[in-house]
Amino acid sequence: MKYYILAGEASGDLHGSNLMKALFEVDPNADIRFWGGDLMQAVGGTLVKHYKERAFMGFAEVIMNLNKIFKLIAFCKEDIKTYNPDVLIFIDNSGFNLRIAKWAKQEGITTNYYISPQVWASRAKRVFDIKRDIDAMYVILPFVEAFYKKYDYKVNFVGHPLIDAISSRNQVYESQFRKTHKLGDKPIIALLPGSRKQEIKNMLSVMLEMVNDFDAYQFVIAGAPSQDYSFYEPFIAANNVKFIANKTYDLLSISSAALVTSGTATLETALFKVPQVVCYKANAISYQIAKRIITLKFISLVNLIMDKEVVTELIQNDFNKKRLKKELSRILDEDIRRKIFLDYYELEKTLGGKGASKKTAQLIYNSIKN
Repeated sequence: MKYYILAGEASGDLHGSNLMKALFEVDPNADIRFWGGDLMQAVGGTLVKHYKERAFMGFAEVIMNLNKIFKLIAFCKEDIKTYNPDVLIFIDNSGFNLRIAKWAKQEGITTNYYISPQVWASRAKRVFDIKRDIDAMYVILPFVEAFYKKYDYKVNFVGHPLIDAISSRNQVYESQFRKTHKLGDKPIIALLPGSRKQEIKNMLSVMLEMVNDFDAYQFVIAGAPSQDYSFYEPFIAANNVKFIANKTYDLLSISSAALVTSGTATLETALFKVPQVVCYKANAISYQIAKRIITLKFISLVNLIMDKEVVTELIQNDFNKKRLKKELSRILDEDIRRKIFLDYYELEKTLGGKGASKKTAQLIYNSIKN
């Protein structure tokens, strides 16, 4: 079978790579063409465009790059027509993918969506477009299945692929990891500032203000696969912090606490049982627009899944040195940490266990093989 996959950003690349591995298992003759990243490319298939080429953050940035985006959409449509896949698989990244889905459905191409757009967070009317344009939806969060049910749209809850990604990784030996990266003996506070340049700059400018106030700890920046070391170098030199690229899971496995930019990383941090403060600060215009259309009481996946505040969220003006210092001190307190750990264990149970990628691949293959 011929599969065409459209994934964007680092998280889409991760989930796309695991889905591709599972597709090759259930369909040894699979021919996969995709938009994604380094992880997907390492699995096999043919990379068409890297997600770095369309990593636009926020409403204002999208508007400024509309011409480039329209050219990418036109190119994508032409490439799909030429390839003529048995199924087109979208992974998250709704701004781009739903435009392609509308066109693809009109062209008679089978459309599947893995990891739903966040219609449950904003612009719920997009559900009607999804019902019209998507033949099958595979969701990874239990409350999303319930959300779609209200719109009489049956979806497949497959569990969360992060469970598989984390459980299948190689064991890390802390002493060796510390020695390799020259980390010494101090307990570690991991900094996960995001994956896009503007996002990283916004986050690190405040996160790094904690360094001098927590002498008993060492701060380590987790480098994103989408950015080169040279981009981080000024932050590292100016603040005397450590930097480790493309080893976020290994770093989290030995960290005492973390400061995390809102996104998939908040859930990853929770699954590693690391107390965290969730941080987010956007372009002022983008934030004002988002505030008017997002209807959620939380922004982090941890709190959304648990439907309560498990981790503190510092958003926009609340993300400042004073508040961050207070909340970081709080999650280093043993009593607070014990409560967070209990909530994290409940969170993991809620996510539905292992096998999300394999379940999704099997369902997709079964739907098109006849």
